[in-house]
Formats: sequence, C-alpha cells, structure tokens
Amino acid sequence: MTVTPPSYDGAVFEVPTSLSPSRVESFTSCPLAFRFANIEKLPEAPSIHATRGSLVHRALELAYTHPAPKRVPELFRHCLEQAREEYLQLPDLVDLHLDDDAAAAFDEECKALMETYLSMEDPREIHPIGLELRLSADVGALSLRGIIDRLELRDGELVVTDYKTGRAPSPNWEQRSLAGVHFYSFLCEQVFGRRPAVIRLMYLRSGETIEATPSEQSVRFITTRTTAVWQAVERACGTGDFKPRPSARCDFCSFQHWCPSFGGDPALAAVEAPLVMESRLLATAGA
Repeated sequence: MTVTPPSYDGAVFEVPTSLSPSRVESFTSCPLAFRFANIEKLPEAPSIHATRGSLVHRALELAYTHPAPKRVPELFRHCLEQAREEYLQLPDLVDLHLDDDAAAAFDEECKALMETYLSMEDPREIHPIGLELRLSADVGALSLRGIIDRLELRDGELVVTDYKTGRAPSPNWEQRSLAGVHFYSFLCEQVFGRRPAVIRLMYLRSGETIEATPSEQSVRFITTRTTAVWQAVERACGTGDFKPRPSARCDFCSFQHWCPSFGGDPALAAVEAPLVMESRLLATAGA
C-alpha cells in the first residue's frame, strides 16, 4: 500500500513519521493528549501503574534469557528482585517518591502479578526466539514500529505474546484489545515473511489469556486503520486542530490543566508543563 501525504503550507506542528500501537491508541482515545505527549513531547508525571507493568515485563524478560530447564518459579522470583534493584536507579520508580508503606504495597503487587503468571503456563515449555523485540516496517512514507514482549516458536509456527498487567477487558472490548497484537502480526509478516499462527494477550492480574488467529483480512485492516489514523494526525498537524475527547481516562491525564474541556488553554502547555513538572518533583522529593 502506498501512502501519499497531503501537503499543508505553514503546518502548525511537524508531522511524525512513525506510529506504534500505543500511539494509534493514544490518538484515537484523545487527539489533544496525543499532541501533548507525542507531538510536543511534554513531560508527564510517572505512573505507578505503568512503572509496575514495566518492572514486571523486565523481570519476565530476564527470566526468559535462561535455558528452559532453569526456568523454575524461584528463578522468576529472583529476576523480579533483580528488576526491582534496576528500577531503584530509574526515574520511573525514583520519581514516584513512594513512602515505606506505598513501596511495600508496590512490591507486593509486583509479586502477585508474577505469581499469577507462573500459574498460567509452564515457562520450561516456552521456546522464545525474541524478547522485547523491536520491529519496524514501512508502509509508503510511514514507518510502523512496535515492541513484541515475546516471540516464540511453537510446533514450527510463530506465536506472539503480549503481557498485560492491567484489568482484562470485558467480552465486548476483547477485539479492540487485540488490535495491538494484530499490529505485531503485521510487523512479523513484513520482517520475517511469516504471519504468526497465534497472537496472545496474557492478563497477569486475573490469569486470563485471550488468543486470536491472524488472517489476511486482519492484517489488511491494520494497515488500513493505521494509515487512516496517520492521515488524521497529518491533518491535525497541518491545522493545529487536535480536539480533546473527554472520557474516564481524563482522571489520570497529566495534561488536564491545559485541556479546554476543563477550562484550560492548550497554547500554554508547552511553556507551563515543564515548570509544573519540575515544581511537583521538587515538592514530592521534599515531602
């Protein structure tokens, strides 16, 4: 598929040249939040939920670098401790400034996610060929990219697995939640010349696994949808019109102060957001 970008004289914002599953989801959820985070690249407060998920992902990555016979529960628990030590030096965790009680609760939640994972499959039976695997493929002038948590070979077929540490979706939202891993199946087909036989979402809070079989139609849908999103991003960059889309996500948005849905002025965000973030971090560190 060839994508020909429209031309905007005097564009307000520079048009991005790549998209990932998270960026597609970000734009479709709220174009204004997408602008703040991905176009203007304004600083955001670290999220305890995102940090917890990243830490557990890192622990699983570390564990799967070991040979299959060594992948016993004790190894995964050790790797979780190892990942925790790594994160003690990273702003993702440091800038949360957790007190002793909050840090203990954070550790227990990470341990619970790991224990749930260990109840979901036998790691000794997994044959990974890629961990935190970065892939990219061009669709015309657009680069599609993503990071696959785990790519494995099962009975001679590719299997994509994505770990999730949040809530599992309701049945009505399962297909939307699979959009990201369908995206990865497209990347595998472009890079390796093979479409995965199975794509999987493993929800480590509930122990649920959602699986789907990619098809030619599902892969074609990904390119069509992503191209449509990119063209919408281009139009918004050309006009400066990134509309807010209020939802339950607003309660967790770092940019609510500058959102017109809450009486804010988006034009002030680029100057004020870095100052607000600096002030918050200083206040939290001194508390």
